[in-house]
Amino acid sequence: MAQTQQIGQDSEQAVRQVGRQVGRQGIGPDVGSDVGSDVGSDVGSDVGQFLAVGPVVDRMRAIRSAWHPADGVAVFNRVYLTVTEEIGHAIEAGTFADRRAASTLDVRFAERYLTVVDTVAGGGPAPACWRPLFHYRRHPGVRPLQFALAGINAHIGHDLALAVVDACRILECAPADLEDEFDRVGDILVLLEERIREELMPGPDLLEITDPLTHLLGCWSLDRARDGAWLAARSLWQLRGLPELAGECTERLDRSVGLVGRMLLTPLTRP
Repeated sequence: MAQTQQIGQDSEQAVRQVGRQVGRQGIGPDVGSDVGSDVGSDVGSDVGQFLAVGPVVDRMRAIRSAWHPADGVAVFNRVYLTVTEEIGHAIEAGTFADRRAASTLDVRFAERYLTVVDTVAGGGPAPACWRPLFHYRRHPGVRPLQFALAGINAHIGHDLALAVVDACRILECAPADLEDEFDRVGDILVLLEERIREELMPGPDLLEITDPLTHLLGCWSLDRARDGAWLAARSLWQLRGLPELAGECTERLDRSVGLVGRMLLTPLTRP
């Protein structure tokens, strides 16, 4: 247990150092308390400084190098880095008809996660959807696949909806105008989720763990999470003129996604 505590402490110190080196600025100190109000304001001007996919990838690579590989959040970071690299390659290859729209959505999406990383590293609270992963990041009874999918759950179920709203404000468009980009990003995520399950699922020599793990992870679906995110994005966009109601809906979304994340991180082995 002392070793796992040291892993988390080293990771948090490393992230603070990476943040100083990369020179991140302009991100609010408490993402958990103001995430709802973003929907009713001009979020495009204050969500972050990245304007292209490349710098986001560089930041994630720096975090990967700084964090201990056994850290639960580091497991998700490696997965998400792969996703972001794949999307960047797709944008460069012309897979997306509107490269600016695709880049804007991808960057705002990634900044949601990076803001949480910086907030927690600075001693602030994580949003409810991310809290289980950061709380259990050092638990020896949680498998790497659980860490990866818990992070995907938080990022897709909560952050993606808000990223769509962010992108719409920046691009001065409606969610329907980003549906093609949203769907193509989702297709990449589905393919990567399948790869993640194959790579991180324990082998046949760990059937005692694999059986309950298979049952647990069968209760969650990326497709359903993506559908929910799209519905939430469209709903929040319609509520943009009612900031109080939009904030309440965002808060409830945050909490409900966090509840699913806590389920996904159920320890399956004794420490």
